[in-house]
Amino acid sequence: MHLDVLDLRTFYYRTQLGRVAQRAVRHQVAALWDVERARGQTIAGYGFAVPLLRPYMGSARRVIGLMPGPQGVMPWPAGMPNLSVLCEETMWPLETGRVDRLIVMHGLETSEHPPALLEECARVLGPGGKALFIVPNRAGLWARRDRTPFGYGRPYSLSQLEAQLSRHGFAAERHSAALFSPPSSRRFWLRSADLLERVGRRVSSYFAGGVILVEASKQVTMPRAPGVRDMVRRPLDVLEGAKQPGTAGATSRINKGIGR
Repeated sequence: MHLDVLDLRTFYYRTQLGRVAQRAVRHQVAALWDVERARGQTIAGYGFAVPLLRPYMGSARRVIGLMPGPQGVMPWPAGMPNLSVLCEETMWPLETGRVDRLIVMHGLETSEHPPALLEECARVLGPGGKALFIVPNRAGLWARRDRTPFGYGRPYSLSQLEAQLSRHGFAAERHSAALFSPPSSRRFWLRSADLLERVGRRVSSYFAGGVILVEASKQVTMPRAPGVRDMVRRPLDVLEGAKQPGTAGATSRINKGIGR
């Protein structure tokens, strides 16, 4: 079940709680993927990842916001040439191996075809490409409140997400968490959000966070050569079992000497 793009835009850009959530998740993304290291790369976001892509616009060679058809699309970024595109959930208008970095947020947990979506993610990533999957934490508070976008779809535990990624050609490398503050619009919690984020990152790895972030790399299997290769554990020597040259004569002379 995909959320409507207008609801997502309203939450992230027009509510205080949404701006707090955007800032917290963006901070963790920047901690994993430094902006300067993205210089000259192609970075894409799928689902509703555009709030996290803006910091890379100044350094990346190309930035693309992919939004699934059931969700809808909006022009982005505001006041600049459009970089967002409407696409099929499992058929993106990108060449194979074109993307260096991929961010997926509000895409995997709401997908009707997660395996096919992950295969499409792997297709567009180039050699050495990395993907960052951001999903609701099933143990966190944000997945239990449908007043935010993280309360929709299928929440994940860390082990569930890593297992699903492994089944579809990804190797999980690092994980993190964000949204340690409660999903409340009360002024006290909004003002305390930054402090709670700092404390949460030091105390808990991901159990108390509202979202889980997993960085994964694309696994590339070694192509097999045609034919069958049999491994010989102990190869036979050509002269194995044959007497060494001169051994018979030397032995005979020694025996004769002993007889004398």
